[in-house]
Formats: sequence, C-alpha cells, structure tokens
Amino acid sequence: MLRIRTLGSVPFHEAFVLQHAVAQNTDADYLLVLQHPHVFTLGAHADPSHVLTDPESVGAALERTDRGGDVTYHGPGQLVAYPIISVPDALSSGPAHVHRLEKVVIDTLADIGLPGATCEGRYPGVWIDAEGPAPRKIAAIGVRMVRGSPGQRRTLHGVALNVECDLSMFGHIVPCGISDRAVTSVRAEGIDVPMATVVEAFIARAAEVFGTGVVGRQDVIMGASAPAGGSQVSIERPLLRRLRQAGVAPESGLEISQRKPEWLRVPVRMGKEYLSLGKTVHDLGLATVCEEAGCPNIYECWSQGTATFMINGERCTRACGFCQVDTRHPLALSPDEPDRVARAVERMGLGHAVVTCVARDDLQDGGAGAMAQTITAIRERSPGTTVEVLISDCRGDAGSLETIFAARPDVLNHNIETVARLQRAVRPSAGYARSLAVLARAGASGLVTKSGLMVGLGEHEDEVLATMADLRAVGVSIITIGQYLRPSSHHLPVSRYWSPEEFEHLKEIGAELGVPHVEASPLTRSSYHARDAAAAATRGGHRQPVPLS
Repeated sequence: MLRIRTLGSVPFHEAFVLQHAVAQNTDADYLLVLQHPHVFTLGAHADPSHVLTDPESVGAALERTDRGGDVTYHGPGQLVAYPIISVPDALSSGPAHVHRLEKVVIDTLADIGLPGATCEGRYPGVWIDAEGPAPRKIAAIGVRMVRGSPGQRRTLHGVALNVECDLSMFGHIVPCGISDRAVTSVRAEGIDVPMATVVEAFIARAAEVFGTGVVGRQDVIMGASAPAGGSQVSIERPLLRRLRQAGVAPESGLEISQRKPEWLRVPVRMGKEYLSLGKTVHDLGLATVCEEAGCPNIYECWSQGTATFMINGERCTRACGFCQVDTRHPLALSPDEPDRVARAVERMGLGHAVVTCVARDDLQDGGAGAMAQTITAIRERSPGTTVEVLISDCRGDAGSLETIFAARPDVLNHNIETVARLQRAVRPSAGYARSLAVLARAGASGLVTKSGLMVGLGEHEDEVLATMADLRAVGVSIITIGQYLRPSSHHLPVSRYWSPEEFEHLKEIGAELGVPHVEASPLTRSSYHARDAAAAATRGGHRQPVPLS
C-alpha cells in the first residue's frame, strides 16, 4: 500500500525529521505532500556562496540537508512531495527514481494544461522549452537513498513543483547552482489553476507510478471557504466552523444531556486512599491533570495511589476544542514547583511518576526547562522511580525538545490527539506532522515514545487505523486510545460513542502493526495504567533508535 499523506504547511526541519523516521522505522511506502514556509535549503555538496542574500532579511530560514544538488528555495505556492519508498539496492536505483519523479511531474503538467515539459539531459528536474532559446526550470528534484531491509534502499526527499510561488525568492540564490537559466512556475506559464487541482493531478499520477494497486490517503484539512449557505455558517464559532470544514456537521453530534452508555458510567469512590492523595497534592500546592481536565478515572487512580502531576502552572496558552484546562493569561512559573512535585512523588512512594504540562507558548523554551528540572528533581529524591512525561510540542523547536530529551525520561509521551483530517478542528495551534516529528526526534534520541488519541469526534475507523500506522512508522511503542467526553457545551460535540468491542478491535490492529503496547478502552486516558503500559512496551521490544542523519 502507498500511504499518501497531505500535510498542509510544514517547516522544512520537521519534514526532514519525519521522512527520515519513516524511512528508518517502517518498510511501508509513503508519499508526503506538503508546502514549506519560506526556506532556502543547501544540499550535501552545495556551494554556500550561491546564497546571495541574508535569508533572514527576506523572511526565510536557511537549512542544511542531506539530499543531492545545490541550493534551492521552498515556499508557499510550491507543491513539495517526498516519496519514501523501497527500491532495489542497486546503483541504478537512484537515477531510475529521479526519472520516475520527472515523469510524474511531466504527466501532471500535461494533465493541468501545460504539455511539452521535458527533462534536460545535463540537469535533473523538469523544464519548459529545455532545448529552446529560453529554457526555464519548473520543478527541482533532489533525492537521497538510505539502507532499508536486506536488498533494499529507502528513498528520501523528492520534488518541488512551482505552482504559484513567489519567483522573486529565487533571485536571492543561484538556483540549483545554475546561473544561466531561469526559473518559472505554472502560473508564470499562463496556467491559472488552483493549488488543490495540481495536488490532485500530482497524487493521481504518483499513485500510478509508486503505488502497487492499493492506496491509503489521509488529508490534513487546512481550512476552506464557507460551504453553501455560508451566511449562516460565517457566524458560527470558529470551533464549530473548523469542524464543519473538516466534514463533520456539529448539529449531528450527541446532546450533552444525553445519558451515557453503561460502559462510560464511573462510580464515585472517595475512600481513605483517595482523600490522602488529594491532601498530599493540595498541601504541596500542586495541580493534577486528573482534576484540571476532569479525568473520569480519578477515583480509580487516586484510590490506587497514582496521579498525573501538571506543571508550568494551571493556565494553558492554547484553546483546544476538547480540553477544559484554564486558558486565561498564564502566570509566571513557580521556581520551586519541580521540587514540590518531587516531594509529592517521594511522599507517595510512587514507583512510576507521570508528569504533564500545560502548553506555554509565552515562554521562549515552551516550558521545556521546567520539565527537565522536574525530571531531575524526581530522580534526586526517588532514584528508583521511573519517570514518564507528557509534553507539549514546544512549537517544534528542536533545542527546547532536546532540553527535555537530555533529562532522559523513561517514557516520552506526546499526544497526536486525533486523526489527520480533524487536527485543525480539534487543536488549531498544533499539527499532525509536527506531532509526528516530535515523536520522531524523541525516538531518535533513544527514548521510549508514547502517543494517544481520542475517538468520538467525527473520525472514521480507517482514519484511526491510519493514524496508528503513522505513529508506528515513527517508532512509537505505546499508543493509548479512549472515548472523547465533552466537558461542556462550549467544547466540541461528541459524534458517537465507540463500543468496548471496537476498542478491542483497535488493540488487535495495533498488534498487527507491531506496536508493542496498545491501551484502548472507553475510559482510557494518556496516563491510564501508565506503569503497566511502559513495562509491556519494554517487554514487547522497544526498537533501538537510528540517529537522524
């Protein structure tokens, strides 16, 4: 199966990490289709003098990469495609792969009304009027091969087709090291077609060339114009408008007053152990996600002496559509919070401590430093305790994430939360590709990785299975899946309740995908049975990391 993922706008460094992880963690064939924010990229043997302008002065990043070729530009309005596929381990495979990519682009251009594009013998890529008086490049191609399974190699990088991008950005570099030839775009050639049309044409041609008859596609929905009857839609809250744009009718959701099925009713148990743990938490002035997020398992977990500590304050800088954590302006960090958490872990005698955090986009490091300090403080007071952390994406910043990784938590959890199609509707400040990249970076650092998602937001089973496959493709060892429960009428509606039998089926699929441990049930939450899940994942064969190169 060719797994096609259209991912919207993805920073280059995140796409780089993601494609390397997929190449190294799975034999499955992928096609990642996306756009990049403004960036100049230098190939493995690029001449730095071919960057003619300070990138920052024109609003672009500069990234070194490991593909072939010289310097090029990526930006909005350019279709970028990364096929990550298995090819024979032979010298001829590289040139053959480049020629296949050229064919896909040439056929795509013909399909949208621009016939006559060709290859140019001396230079890879696709050209207009290659043998004429004014040859101009419309698509750049740069690839790399890495070792895969025995007898195979895996492809990296791919093609960038200029559709409607700002061609003036190429004037700040010597594109591909070629100084005497111009660069063009579909629009500059007089073909005015929407990017979406070009994407569909490209995917159809790529599926013919790289697919084996079976294609699985998942799309990140990046927003759309209001559907028919838009005057009434336009006054909807953004929360509901984004959900509608993702193909889910908010009015079809379950009423919040509707009685829950038997399997979602939780008995209240406030015995001695529950009250004792609550006293410890409150005496030390700590917050728990159990309380702040209204977790239905609080009575079970607290009665068993386990809790998930929430650090970096009680106020989150994001407003995800499913979460009831306070979103007022955050307060300053408390310097002694890491030690207070460590004291609570010591007092409770925890063998496995779970620490999560609110998102702190107001802080330069996204709160990473405080998370690392908390891990260290727990280890100092309770050296025998294993530490699991549930982190935000730190806006994808590699340095901030490395601060947490360097503290060496025993389990690194970052939740993807929902399927690709619903990402923007459910958590508009995060992203599907970014979350996969965070997990890929953690796995490459040698950490056991974990991620979770909710069901009942309007997703389909095949989308859940595809998300599980993507998580495994970046090396995730533990997946948690639970039923979404609406905290209030101001949050996203529940589309339906998944049955216990459906959750059991997801466990079976996880095993088939090779996931060491899947915790799936109606009441499963990220930290539910966390210690058992970590132990099971270790027994199940956590894959050793392959450093990102």
